[in-house]
Amino acid sequence: MKIAHLTSVHPRFDTRIYYKMCKSSSKIGEVYLVCADGKGDKIIDNINIIDVGKIYNRALRFWVSVNKVYKQALILNADIYHLHDPELIRIGLKLIKKGKKVIFDSHELIGDQILSKHYLPKFSRNIISKIYIYYEKYSLKKFHLIGATPHIRNHLKKINKDAIDICNYPILDNCMIDNRETTKQSNKINYICYVGGITEIRGIKELVKALELTKNKVVLNLAGNFSSTAFEKEIRNLPGWKYVNYLGFVEKNYLMSKYNNKFGVIPFLGVPNHINAQPNKMFEYMAYKLPIICSNFDLWKNIMETYSCGRIFNPEDPESIANVIDYLIDNPEERKKMGQNGYQAVTDKFNWKNEEKKMFSFYDKVINSK
Repeated sequence: MKIAHLTSVHPRFDTRIYYKMCKSSSKIGEVYLVCADGKGDKIIDNINIIDVGKIYNRALRFWVSVNKVYKQALILNADIYHLHDPELIRIGLKLIKKGKKVIFDSHELIGDQILSKHYLPKFSRNIISKIYIYYEKYSLKKFHLIGATPHIRNHLKKINKDAIDICNYPILDNCMIDNRETTKQSNKINYICYVGGITEIRGIKELVKALELTKNKVVLNLAGNFSSTAFEKEIRNLPGWKYVNYLGFVEKNYLMSKYNNKFGVIPFLGVPNHINAQPNKMFEYMAYKLPIICSNFDLWKNIMETYSCGRIFNPEDPESIANVIDYLIDNPEERKKMGQNGYQAVTDKFNWKNEEKKMFSFYDKVINSK
C-alpha cells in the first residue's frame, strides 16, 4: 500500500503528521510526505519527504503551493491520500474525481479557528468563518474524514457519517526521561511549567500576573516561542516576569529532566477553538507524571475530575490561577497522587499506540471502500 500525506502548511517534522501518522503508516506501507517547507527532499525513517518549496506570502501559498502539492500527488499515484490542511480540500476534490481514495484530517474546528485569527481584520472573521463552514459542508461529503478530537469528529459526522477521531495522544516512548543525562535542579524551588506556543489567547499574560499574587514563591519554566516581539515585550514588562525562567524553544525531555516541575499549567482563554480542544500538552504532562492545573472549560473539568489528575481555575482571573497554584504547592501528597493518576490514564487510554490501531483500521476501511 502506498500512502501519501499531503501538507502545504505544516513543517515536515510536525508531531501529528510526521512523528505519529507517517511513522505509523510506514509500518504498513510505502509512505510519502509532500510538504512545502523549503528544506529539500529527503528519505528518513523509511519516509520519503518531497518538498515543493516554501512560499512566504500567505495568499500565494493558497494557490501556488497547493497546486505544486497536487502535481506531486498525481505523480505518486498513491493508494491513499491523507490531507492535513483545509486549503488542500480543493485538490482533494480533484483527486476524488480521478477515482482516488482521499482522507481529510481536520486538526482543528476551522470555522471556530478563523474567529481567532489575529492577522484577519475583526469585521471579516465572521464572514470568512461562515463562508468556510458552507464550503466545508458542501465539500467534505465526498471525503473520508478524521477529526483530531471527539468534538471535531462529532462536527464532521454531521457532514459525513464516515468520520472517526484519531487523537493527538502522546507516544509514551518519547516521554521517557534519561536522568543520567542531566541533574535536576533543586527540589526546594517551586518550579511549574508551561510548554507550547506563547500567545495572548493562550492566557500567558494572566498566568504571569498570577505569579506575583501567590503566597508561595513559584518559578515558571516557560518553554516555547512568542507569537510576536510586541507580545514578548508586553509580557516581559509585567511585574510577574521576575518569577519566569524563559527557556525559549526546548525539547520537552530536556525540560522535564532538568527541572523538578511540580505541575504543568494550561491557561488557555475561552475562545471558541479552545473550549472543546484537547491540547497535546495536557496528555504529555500526564505522561511525565505531572499533575495539571488548567482552564475551567467543561471538557477539561470533566477530565480532571474523572481521572483525579488536576484542578481547574478561571483563566481570565489571575487571582483564581494563583489560588490553585498555592493549593497544589501546599498539598504535596495530593499533588503526587494526581501525577500518578494522570500517568495511569495515559498508560491505559490516552496514548498513541491506541490511536495507531484506529488509524490502521480506518485505512483498511478506506482501501476497501467503493
